[in-house]
Amino acid sequence: MKFRNGDWLLRRGVTATYANGIRETKHEAGVFTLFTTPYPSPDRTAVGGSMLQTEFFSPAENVLGVRLTHFRGVRKTGPEFGLSSDGTVLDVSETGDAYILRAGKLRAVVKKPPQTPARGDVWNLSFYGGEKLLTSSGARSAAYYQDAENGRNYVSQELDLAPEETVYGLGERFGPLVRNGQSVDMWQADGGAGSEQAYKNVPFCYSSRGYGLFVNTPADASFEIQTERVERLTFSAEGESLEYYVIWGETPAEVYERYTFLTGRPALPPEWSFGLWLSTSFLTDYDEKTVTGFIDGMAARDIPLSVFHFDCYWMKGNHWVDFTWDPAIFPDPKAMLARYKARGLRICVWINPYVAQMSREFDEAARKGYLLMKENGDVWQTDLWQSGMGIVDFTNPAARAWYRGKLRELMDMGVDCFKTDFGERIPVRGIRYFDGSDPVKMHNYYTYLYNECVFGAVEEYRGKGDAVVFARSGTAGGQRFPVHWGGDNAANYRSMAGTLRAGLSLGMSGYGFWSHDISGFEATATPDLYKRWCAFGLLSSHSRLHGSGSYRVPWNFDGESSDVLRFFVRQKCRLMPYLYGEAVKAHRVGTPMLRPLIFDFPEDPAVPYLDKEYMLGESLLVAPVFREDGRVRFYVPEGVWTDYISGKKYPGGRWYEEAYDYFSLPLLVKPGAVLPEGAVETRPDYDYTAGLTLRLYEIAEGTRTVTRIPDEKGETAAEITVEKKDGTVTVTPDRPLFGLKAVYDGKEFPVSGKTALI
Repeated sequence: MKFRNGDWLLRRGVTATYANGIRETKHEAGVFTLFTTPYPSPDRTAVGGSMLQTEFFSPAENVLGVRLTHFRGVRKTGPEFGLSSDGTVLDVSETGDAYILRAGKLRAVVKKPPQTPARGDVWNLSFYGGEKLLTSSGARSAAYYQDAENGRNYVSQELDLAPEETVYGLGERFGPLVRNGQSVDMWQADGGAGSEQAYKNVPFCYSSRGYGLFVNTPADASFEIQTERVERLTFSAEGESLEYYVIWGETPAEVYERYTFLTGRPALPPEWSFGLWLSTSFLTDYDEKTVTGFIDGMAARDIPLSVFHFDCYWMKGNHWVDFTWDPAIFPDPKAMLARYKARGLRICVWINPYVAQMSREFDEAARKGYLLMKENGDVWQTDLWQSGMGIVDFTNPAARAWYRGKLRELMDMGVDCFKTDFGERIPVRGIRYFDGSDPVKMHNYYTYLYNECVFGAVEEYRGKGDAVVFARSGTAGGQRFPVHWGGDNAANYRSMAGTLRAGLSLGMSGYGFWSHDISGFEATATPDLYKRWCAFGLLSSHSRLHGSGSYRVPWNFDGESSDVLRFFVRQKCRLMPYLYGEAVKAHRVGTPMLRPLIFDFPEDPAVPYLDKEYMLGESLLVAPVFREDGRVRFYVPEGVWTDYISGKKYPGGRWYEEAYDYFSLPLLVKPGAVLPEGAVETRPDYDYTAGLTLRLYEIAEGTRTVTRIPDEKGETAAEITVEKKDGTVTVTPDRPLFGLKAVYDGKEFPVSGKTALI
């Protein structure tokens, strides 16, 4: 939201009250409060006038909360993000010219305005991480705005941006990765992958200065990153208060560990979910014969398949969602699913939170109050998407139980998980929620309740550690319910690049796992694009072949596509000991599996704007091919990196441009990495310790690395220590591992107990 007309004036009809002077302070119950006025120094004779109450508090170590309030008496309505606390108590001290507020090594310093200030000598708030200045907020930075043009009020905060500072995150966004120069509104929309609208709006961003900023409201917060004031990051929300958190860590990983502590860590997806998912596609005709043909075709071509997904037309058209298999097409779905599961497949089906008027469920849901209501007591309905459809009210406990009951019936038939599509077009005008929630706040938050309900149903049925959804919409905290995919992209290289930017942006918004429609959703890819996208798709945390009006099986493209798909699916299966270990990190400490290079190399001046290559976990750098001629221009950070496929060495700190065939792309291993590789390439879920190969890359003298091999629950099945001392590399497993071997400098060594590699 923009309030200014240049540097000096406000927009027509807008008035402002700024936090400049400090009238009084208060410190109680862990909260330090400043009562601030627009005037640099207190005036004891002042009567009336606006005032901003500024409260400081700490929910966790190295996290400082700030709450700006105009009127305190406004009735609060839900929903609110559920945030965790570790019991940290704000430490408050005072010097002659400042108040100092500490939470661990993060501190805020509030300058006291002098009694007789010079022009411009007013309020100043600065945040420090250790001894480093992170950001400041000076004159006319904290404000309460009244907009007479639309009759609305807003609270806003501005934070200074350093000349070299770059900002990331704010949800899954398909445009440039760096947010500088962008206006970003937190408003869920089903806008596809080619606009500034987003399915996943997350009011959290990360600054290259080393801090995170979380604005704690599910309502339509607005961010102006150098677009309102070119020296500042401005954020605002409608209403009488604004709450935000500054989150600091020594590294980006520490910032995300603390942010996900506040808002929630992702559940650990089951191993099988990391394999290849194949879909019927969206608006395509299919029956059991069609589906079986797809499954048989993949098996005949030796392409490992883990999950089969039934989209839309497993139900009758215009009956979505009635949770009922179309009896004319699938007369005995339970027997059909049993046949597929006997082949080792998991089953996913498409759902959404809407109930069409033709659905057999509509009348019951409407009668029992399970659907969103109008203020006059009518069911809210629309013809957009499904004729006369209503929307499930997940604030109603009975509606949640009813919806979960329908999902349990499907799981009794053999369904393993659900694609939770939609959840963005949630009305706000004239709406009444069962629990009295604010409809504007619920517009974005609805997706949290929707995915929480479905994920919880699967977890309750299948057990913790074996639950997964395939979700499109999300907001802060939605990372708890993986996996999320990138929505309706298009079958061209431009959209493929935008898809990657969206995934990197979502990772920088705290989401640990992410997928996308391989080869694009809209239209049908060329064979060239299909093959390039297969490589990218299988080098993401989760991998799905899906589209709109055509089947995405590889033999529909050209004779080579099956070979390319097979190559990368099998490669991903071999990499599962590494990938699942990185998944465990995402689950336990919030480190996203897929992230831009700025996350791992924050001090490298070449990486802040890189958005066509990424890190897949700690050790793998991936640069997808985005050109028909197969050429890729990519940057390599410092050190000697090694191509995982070809073994070629790449001295870092420089750019390369090379051409790649369809069975390769820049897939580089970080120097010093110990990369565990499994012995099975036909499925993602197996004993990762059996026949394990450790691939060692550029091990430096004096280093010691402990590699943990996870089991199916994410617990440590084995630990292997690699160290180099006096020129000798030794490999030491914590227990005997059958078939363990190490590969170092192109040579293979069997490992039994402590083994020196010569």
